[in-house]
Amino acid sequence: MSRIVLTTIGSLGDLHPQIALALELQKRDHDVVLATHQEYQEPIEKLGLEFHRIRPDNTALRDSQEMSRMMELKTGTEYVIRNWICRNLRETYTDLISIAKDADLIIAGEGVVAARLVAEKLGISWVFAVLQPASFLSVYDPSVIPIFPFLGKYRRLDSMLNRGIIQLSKIIAKSWAKPIHQLRQELGLPKLVGNPIIDDKYSPYLVLAMFSPVFAKPQPDWASNTVITGFTFYDGSEAGTKLTPELEQFLDRGEAPIVFTLGSATVMTPGNFYQESIQAAKLLNRRAVLLIGKNIIAENLPESIITVNYAPYSQIFPRACAIVHQGGIGTTAQALRAGHPTLVMPYSHDQPDNAARAERLGTSLTISRKQYSAKRVAEKLDKLLNNPQYRAKAADIGGMVQAENGVRVACDAIEKQLQSVGNSLI
Repeated sequence: MSRIVLTTIGSLGDLHPQIALALELQKRDHDVVLATHQEYQEPIEKLGLEFHRIRPDNTALRDSQEMSRMMELKTGTEYVIRNWICRNLRETYTDLISIAKDADLIIAGEGVVAARLVAEKLGISWVFAVLQPASFLSVYDPSVIPIFPFLGKYRRLDSMLNRGIIQLSKIIAKSWAKPIHQLRQELGLPKLVGNPIIDDKYSPYLVLAMFSPVFAKPQPDWASNTVITGFTFYDGSEAGTKLTPELEQFLDRGEAPIVFTLGSATVMTPGNFYQESIQAAKLLNRRAVLLIGKNIIAENLPESIITVNYAPYSQIFPRACAIVHQGGIGTTAQALRAGHPTLVMPYSHDQPDNAARAERLGTSLTISRKQYSAKRVAEKLDKLLNNPQYRAKAADIGGMVQAENGVRVACDAIEKQLQSVGNSLI
């Protein structure tokens, strides 16, 4: 039995894949620890998992203005890295090295840049867990970069130009990484060759690409030790979370609704999303479910529209006719698995790229936040719902994703890595 520390920061979209791994590794008799924000302690411990807090706390879950800054299209990624990840780097390192002192392996989400420093300082191996294709800035499969969103229209540029775009990204992000280089130097760790945010962030031991090969295929310029696993699903259903009786009754008494959701983070800064969504549903004369979090919908709603704070995506999405969402990787994965057409309104980070990939699959359309009006939304949803090609393609992709077992593939690769470490010590 090995002691494994899984660590991540961010939204539920970042946490849930780590929970999926933790539960499976625990079933395989490993001693598992989950290190993340204080705010997630209760749901993690309810699952019987060992929890440890690492800083920073996720204050954005209670501060809509902070969340809005994090989710700005062109500046959100820089804000998160500078003001959240790197500003708290020393605190994260201090917390994590205490937690991992007896560990055999660390599995780190992309935001926990301190995990690499901890692993190197303790002399243990570590796994880099990638949740979205945008984490690989590939020349051969270029991603939509939030700071240059317009370049998404020109993704088939030749490789020379794509290399130039990646190089420009490195230059822009160079100053963001200064605290990482400084702390490495203070700890007596070797100097990095590249940028620890862009190209020198991958584990030399194992990189898990925890998304479906349907969504993105391996590329020649990915880290050579990358294992593409398929999506790793968890949404609370495993802990017994169910649809409310009111929602069950609504679903049972009519045709499949359109489901509108903004995930677990952007729901904090919805703008006009819910108001325009309600009007779009009315224009289409369609039933609708709005997952609103802690938001309050002031207007009186017809019987054809219902609002709920939360519902497990694995239970509500399969019962939809279409899904409208923000493009977070967790939401995107659940929507693809459900096998229904989607309309994506991306905010920032990986969301524009996820939206573009879903559209290229033929299962989805994209609408910008600035264009999100009832009339435009109704037009796009009408196209998705009445063109049989979207429904057929979505069902086809859904079947492929359902056939995958990302958790098993990922945990098999983790155990293989543990075995290789054990063999090297003999």
